[in-house]
Amino acid sequence: MKNILLICICIVMSHAAFSQVEVLDGVVEKTLMKDRQVLKHRAPREADIFWEKRIWRVIDVREKMNLPFMYPEAPFFNIIKDAAMNGEITLYSTQDDKFSQRIEDIDGIFTTIDTGIIVDPYTYDDEIQIFVNEKNYEDVKRFRVKEVWFFDESTSTMNVRILGIAPMIEVFDDNGNFRFEKPMFWVYYPELRNVIARQDVYIPGNDHQLMSWDDLFEMRYFASVIYKESNVHDRRIKDYKEGLDMLLEADQIKQELFNFEHDLWSY
Repeated sequence: MKNILLICICIVMSHAAFSQVEVLDGVVEKTLMKDRQVLKHRAPREADIFWEKRIWRVIDVREKMNLPFMYPEAPFFNIIKDAAMNGEITLYSTQDDKFSQRIEDIDGIFTTIDTGIIVDPYTYDDEIQIFVNEKNYEDVKRFRVKEVWFFDESTSTMNVRILGIAPMIEVFDDNGNFRFEKPMFWVYYPELRNVIARQDVYIPGNDHQLMSWDDLFEMRYFASVIYKESNVHDRRIKDYKEGLDMLLEADQIKQELFNFEHDLWSY
């Protein structure tokens, strides 16, 4: 009788242990990325910076190198959106790109309200109905990036710091024809770093590769095109170039940035 009771107890205990098995979508629980801290940039002295230039560029997420921005499980736009809705970051108006005006009501940023006429199936009367549409990450095909390049005399190196990121949204007319593209809002990148430093990026070829979005931007692991540099007329490249000449001008600005540091040295 004791043997039978002991067997029953063992069966119950094994069943309880089996029911408490932790379910993991992988081999181990990944916590390294969640525990990461932002490595702050060293603040250079103003006297050590003798040259700087502001650059504005566009990241097109449809390019092959930028496909991680559209990873369905964690698209970059949704990371920004969730951080803004949770109060972790501040959104700034597109009135300028100097982060001078905060957006207080962010609900209208991520949703649009449309009206439509539907027919009542019982009375056949026309009724006006309001539809609330939520902005989808697939609607954001490009991101603007504002950055500053500077030469630090204390280290004799050329450095770059990203200042802000703005998702772009396409605007269509009532007939569904494309009209123009505009930025939705600006995000101050030094503040955004605290969020994206703990968000991993999907890198093809190795699902276990630990790379955060902060690593991606700091390593310049993205493809982009320059559309503006600081100039006395405050104009964009498309204001004085057209067609293929715009790309050639953007490439020339890029080469000038890399050649500047090289020309400071004599061999």
